[in-house]
Amino acid sequence: MLNFSSLPSEIRQLCRDGKLDTPTSGLALGFVQANLVVLPYSLAFEFLLFCQRNSKACPILDVTEVGEYEPKIIAPGADIRTDLPRYRIFRHGELIEETTNIKSFLKTDLVAFLIGCSFSFENAMLNSRLPVRHVEEQKNVPMYKTNIECIPTRMFSSPLVVSMRPLPANNVVRAVEVTSRYYKAHGSPVHIGNPEVIGIKNLEKPDYGDAVTVRDGEIPVFWACGVTTQTAIMQAKPELAITHSPGYMFISDLNDEYLTL
Repeated sequence: MLNFSSLPSEIRQLCRDGKLDTPTSGLALGFVQANLVVLPYSLAFEFLLFCQRNSKACPILDVTEVGEYEPKIIAPGADIRTDLPRYRIFRHGELIEETTNIKSFLKTDLVAFLIGCSFSFENAMLNSRLPVRHVEEQKNVPMYKTNIECIPTRMFSSPLVVSMRPLPANNVVRAVEVTSRYYKAHGSPVHIGNPEVIGIKNLEKPDYGDAVTVRDGEIPVFWACGVTTQTAIMQAKPELAITHSPGYMFISDLNDEYLTL
């Protein structure tokens, strides 16, 4: 049975066998999780430039060689075609399918990017006795589009997408201290408090993921989110793009302390 202490290799094998189709928050705590973006080689440099210009939302952990499927830096021996619970397929910027295996879609001219994820600092939050509500409620983390614009490239542009975790007011400073160390997993929050300031009108209606309970006396805290890359893909409209489904991440072999180095 999967739990907080499950090994990344165990989770990846279940994905590879088609036996896992759930969000990965709370799984393999202490190990780095990553967003996935797969694009044609012809767009790889420009996407890399977009990530470099917006590294708070898009911190790159690994990039595969053209036509290869192994993330050699963060998970040697893994296969990005099979080792995530769920994928999204985009054609010309339109989401056409969600699937649990992308072998039939990958061609020899594609490049895969693995991008940092805020799930990677949740173990540190829990160890600091900070609540992580979507883990408590066994839900996917809520994610929202904001009115904050990323720095664009010629093809790629996007509003910043954020994830939200509600915290008691007296825990907010500690949460900032804990998460700011994990700059390769989005680091410190980008906004604290009133969601309308960043263009979020209703916390109960996230653009991705699930709404979670915000209790009396709690403050919504927002972190940059790698799903920003998916909105950039929808704006750029490449012929083909493949991503993870929001919340269904790639789990690497790296210890989460790697993200603080």
